[in-house]
Amino acid sequence: MSQAIGTPLTDAPELCRLSAQDLSAGFAAKAFSPVEVTRQALHRCDETQQAFNAFTHISHERALAAALASEARWRQGAPLSPYDGVPATIKDIVSVQGWMVRHGSTLTPAENCAQDAPSVARMRAAGLVFLGLTTTPEFGWKAVTDSPLSGVTRNPWNAALTPGGSSGGAAVAAATGAGVFHLGTDGGGSIRIPAAFTGTAGLKPTFGRVAAFPASPFGTIAHIGPMGRSPQDVEALLSIMSGRDLADWFQGAAEWPRLDPRTVPPKGKKIGVWTTPPSGQTSPGVARQFDKTLADLADAGAELIAFDLPMRDQLQEMFNWHWTSGARRRLDLLGQVDSSLIDPDLYQMAEVARGWTAADYIGQVTARAGFGSAMNRALAGLDFIVSPAVSVLPFEAGKEWPPGSHMSRWIEWAGFSYPINLSQHPAMSVPAGHDESGLQHAVQIIGALGADSEVLGLAKWWHHAHPEFFL
Repeated sequence: MSQAIGTPLTDAPELCRLSAQDLSAGFAAKAFSPVEVTRQALHRCDETQQAFNAFTHISHERALAAALASEARWRQGAPLSPYDGVPATIKDIVSVQGWMVRHGSTLTPAENCAQDAPSVARMRAAGLVFLGLTTTPEFGWKAVTDSPLSGVTRNPWNAALTPGGSSGGAAVAAATGAGVFHLGTDGGGSIRIPAAFTGTAGLKPTFGRVAAFPASPFGTIAHIGPMGRSPQDVEALLSIMSGRDLADWFQGAAEWPRLDPRTVPPKGKKIGVWTTPPSGQTSPGVARQFDKTLADLADAGAELIAFDLPMRDQLQEMFNWHWTSGARRRLDLLGQVDSSLIDPDLYQMAEVARGWTAADYIGQVTARAGFGSAMNRALAGLDFIVSPAVSVLPFEAGKEWPPGSHMSRWIEWAGFSYPINLSQHPAMSVPAGHDESGLQHAVQIIGALGADSEVLGLAKWWHHAHPEFFL
């Protein structure tokens, strides 16, 4: 579709604006080739890097070599998948064979990874062309994107503002047309928050649908998921990334339901409306825009039901125990290093956990099980839960929280995201318009465990109903 003046795609080359489905059709019809697409995508990576800083590494030679191989397969009528040749990025926190993945830190080994993470291996097996590694805060520890390794990543709608995090580089790459598929991670909102701040789409799948290895130091609140400009592209990447891998013990033995490509209209659906986060306050502008979203869902025939999180008053502390303990573990894995080279706020937060007891931590794990069980019961009586994706609007780049808000940690304004990491349910952020100053709004769609297709289905309906919200 044509782009409105002033979007991050306004000056992008035409091939950088196409969806994965459009690229696949074009490759099959020989309207253009993976090499042409890759060259334009790499050019887009380069020309947006100075302004927005989405990449820690752009792999020109390897990307073009992969595109040439893909072009040959399409010419022979034997693509590895329908998306063979589609350009993709990987967050600089997930292993890519032969690439130096640094986790946003100057203290990680400057050596190439020996093997792909399971999700990356699946993407490679599908013939995707890897453009580069996208920026993250050090070890993905916060919901904005700046690090000692790569500096500050900026929002392509307004470079003075943050794109959110920790998958901020992936969201910026998606918004600017520097690739179509983007692999992100989400331990407390790290896919959904930057998607919301950049007007893109991102899904935290049901925990375990996408295999992870090595296991995250942040444990079972950390998810791997897809990001893109539309629910359709997010769905396509999830279909590629998903699957069982014996390296991931946390997946268990279950086989997940296959993704269903249908659209799910809200008519007749029972939708819980969640408006009170367990930490922080929802800004008036976010609340006003969310009311418009609810009106659209009601007009489309949804039954809206007020919903409050079970155990709401315990969730910030519960998440803080899991996240801060994970941060302590991650820094301990570095061994003897110069602590002055670590992001000082990360180091300060991790030090808090040093005096915590194992017994108290197990108590929080047990409490978390109670919360997850209560969420399962709640979603047994609802088709979806919706909420604002984030309680605040994009704020100054390089800051952990909105200036003047009297907050002291990012967790305080991420109250609509981290509870769903605790419960492990699928949750997706999709664009929901913008205010008069151009700041992006988004709605979060939450489903029952395993109901990733249903969440994507409602997101696709929203896209069809409001194409003007999407890039």
